[in-house]
Amino acid sequence: MTQEQVKKLQEFALQIRIGTVECIKSRGFGHIGGSLSVADALAVLYGSVMNVDPKNPKKPDRDKLVCSKGHAGPAVYATLALKGYFPYEKLMTLNQPGTDLPSHCDRNKTTGIDMTTGSLGQGTSTAVGMALGDRLQGRDCRTFLIVGDGEIDEGQVWEAAMFTAAKKLTNLVWLVDWNKKQLDGYTKDILDTGDLEKKFAAFGFDACTIDGHDVEKLYEALTRKAQDKPIAIILDTVKGKGVKAVEETMKNHSMTVGPEVFDEWLKELYDRQKAMNA
Repeated sequence: MTQEQVKKLQEFALQIRIGTVECIKSRGFGHIGGSLSVADALAVLYGSVMNVDPKNPKKPDRDKLVCSKGHAGPAVYATLALKGYFPYEKLMTLNQPGTDLPSHCDRNKTTGIDMTTGSLGQGTSTAVGMALGDRLQGRDCRTFLIVGDGEIDEGQVWEAAMFTAAKKLTNLVWLVDWNKKQLDGYTKDILDTGDLEKKFAAFGFDACTIDGHDVEKLYEALTRKAQDKPIAIILDTVKGKGVKAVEETMKNHSMTVGPEVFDEWLKELYDRQKAMNA
């Protein structure tokens, strides 16, 4: 990638973080930590990797995203708004009565959402079905699946992983958001999952671990050609990445703060945006 391309993706990730915070601010509370940790991955997916068309969001041969950790919906919504799937102003209706942007992703409500998620683990199975369906239909497209590291406590995730590898679904790419925290604390204290790269490799994946906030590493991993094994990318991330106060808050899965605090977070992000463009 050229430095110009790298900068463009970094700027997109920053815009996604701004949109995410503005989105959650409109409600006063929400799943901030796990939304911010996937912003860079979303920037690379929608900024340079996925074959999508906001003007034709249902085209059959499009690449698809399944955000199985459905509580990261605000980051996905911010990404879709910035790509032009719907007006940016709609972000301010998050989880409000009559909104098209519910707390968790819903394909029946939000333009650009490919699969309804939120009940943890189930998105892995639906992603498997989508990828298998595309292969049976002879479509040249991929499905990208984002899974939380707390979510993989669910047995359903490993059933889906076993099926993905057994059927050699090379058109399905798993991204595990390894931000090391879940709702009630550190994953290692609640249910230690061990070495995720080795675990996915043992299941039959071509697995790797990368810095989940490095857009160049993300691009390289996401554009790698799968051979006879599906790809699993373990994203080494920080929960709440991009907003210092959120990063440093232990229980940052979901946070409720006053509008003045949201404004402080936004100022931090806008200051970084100005510096980036100086």
